[in-house]
Amino acid sequence: MSINATLFIQAIVFAILVWFTMRFVWPPIASALDERTEKIAHGLAAAEHAKVELSKAQKHVEMELAKTRNDSSQLLADAERRAQAMIDEAKGHATVEANKIIAAAQAEAAQQMVKARETLREQVAVLAVKGAEQILRKEVNASVHADLLGRLKTEL
Repeated sequence: MSINATLFIQAIVFAILVWFTMRFVWPPIASALDERTEKIAHGLAAAEHAKVELSKAQKHVEMELAKTRNDSSQLLADAERRAQAMIDEAKGHATVEANKIIAAAQAEAAQQMVKARETLREQVAVLAVKGAEQILRKEVNASVHADLLGRLKTEL
């Protein structure tokens, strides 16, 4: 065979190979590449959409956190006000009770003082009567009377 015939046969085989590749091999490869391109495009679009949604969600979370902080600070302030009001009310009740107790104690002290005075008067009266009895039983003598009065004073 000559080199020209070999070259011609190789050109025919190459043309058949190109036709076979273009007809049977290239379409599945091209469709696979197109599908892959579509998937990547959809993935990029989904990632972009996810970024937008993430930024929206972060803004929403920040707003909710701010709202929650405000609500909790308001609740805390309300609780402090209620606690202070309860403390003030308890102080008022305690003051009223203390005043009642003091008034009762003062009244009881006054009653005991009156009772002690009455008891003292009774004892003084008894002692005076005893002293008068002793004076009347004995003879009238200034020094004896002075001595009896001195003893009466010491007893009082």
